[in-house]
Amino acid sequence: MINDEIIPAMSGRSRPCAHPCRPPGVTLRDAALPSLLIGILLATAGCSRQSTGSAEAAEGEQAVNVAVTKVVRADLTQTLRIAAEFRPFQEIDVHAKVAGYVKHIDVDVGDRVKKGQTLAVLEVPELEDEVNQAAAAMRQSEQEVEQAQHELKRAEADYTVAHLIYSRLDGVMKTRPELIAQQDVDDAEGKDQAAEAHVEAAKSGLAAAQEHRSEATANRARVQALYDYTKITAPFDGVVTWRYADTGAMVAAGTSSEKQALPVVKLSQNGLLRLDIPVPEADVPAVHLGTAVSVEVQALSRTFDGIVARFADKVDDATRTMMTEVDVPNPKLELVPGMYAWVSFPVKATKNTLAVPIQAVSRGGNKATAYRVGGDNRIEVVPVTIGLETSNRLEIVSGLAEGDQVVVGNTSQLRQGQVVVPKPVDLSEMEGSR
Repeated sequence: MINDEIIPAMSGRSRPCAHPCRPPGVTLRDAALPSLLIGILLATAGCSRQSTGSAEAAEGEQAVNVAVTKVVRADLTQTLRIAAEFRPFQEIDVHAKVAGYVKHIDVDVGDRVKKGQTLAVLEVPELEDEVNQAAAAMRQSEQEVEQAQHELKRAEADYTVAHLIYSRLDGVMKTRPELIAQQDVDDAEGKDQAAEAHVEAAKSGLAAAQEHRSEATANRARVQALYDYTKITAPFDGVVTWRYADTGAMVAAGTSSEKQALPVVKLSQNGLLRLDIPVPEADVPAVHLGTAVSVEVQALSRTFDGIVARFADKVDDATRTMMTEVDVPNPKLELVPGMYAWVSFPVKATKNTLAVPIQAVSRGGNKATAYRVGGDNRIEVVPVTIGLETSNRLEIVSGLAEGDQVVVGNTSQLRQGQVVVPKPVDLSEMEGSR
């Protein structure tokens, strides 16, 4: 067989090439060499890509850092948080008790006053006259009583003398009848009886004079009380929140039905404030007198202490709530009526129960799960049953044990069995960061 590669040399002429892509003078061996090289390169590239993919997969399996905390035992308290508006402990319109002109007014809006402090003075000329007349009548009744007392003393002295004379004559008449006439004895007896009657009359006169004095005293006290009403005083410690009258204004008595019977000032007791809390029916059993509550005032960025002071003891049919009043001491008058506050009212509590931060439990519908880190640092997705919930913790009824490490924070990138590096986080720090 003649080799195809040497035909051109034997014939002395060229022959059409059977391989159009092979240049003249190039053998089949030479033509196959590039294909072999290309195959080797492609295989090398495939191995390189496979090695890169394997490295990426290996890198994806690397452990990630996660924040964890331990399941601990704690006392939990669930609170009811309700917004309420401060109102004064007492607030009244101070009226005049007698009609008159405002002689002068000593307070204005914003003034702090004490109990018994004079707010305004009225001018009532006719009352001044009545006071003077009552005083004069009382002085006269005093003189009448004094005169009646003197009259009684004289009557008693006359009776003593008359009775002594009669007793002596009567004694002589019984022992020595011949020494004295019967007429003298009878006269002495008559004078004794008359003197006794005079004493009784003097006593009656004194009693009448004393009664008249009592009447005059009562009348003077009545008139004086009315006159004292011309001085309008504060019934309790408070703040003047409105002023209705000025100097020279005519004010009517507060008992008057006339339209012009306007108050003089409005007084508010702000040293102690009230909050009205509508407690839902389900939480009514938790309401007890003396319970301490937390009162957060966002306008002041402060929290104050309050106490349950009173409650209606009846659920409202329309709202299904029971009105409960919380008293908040305000000695420095930092709080102002009308401010809003958030009241945290304790309604449920548990002692020594398993607890985790809220961030440690994922909830969806009626299911709750926790991501527990096992002893081999692998994620275990555990279903849990939760109980009491506070502002930053959850009670764990079942699913976890004390001392278990659970992931806190975002768990969306974690899966069952994933290897992690746990980084312990203190529970108090988690609560403080919320």
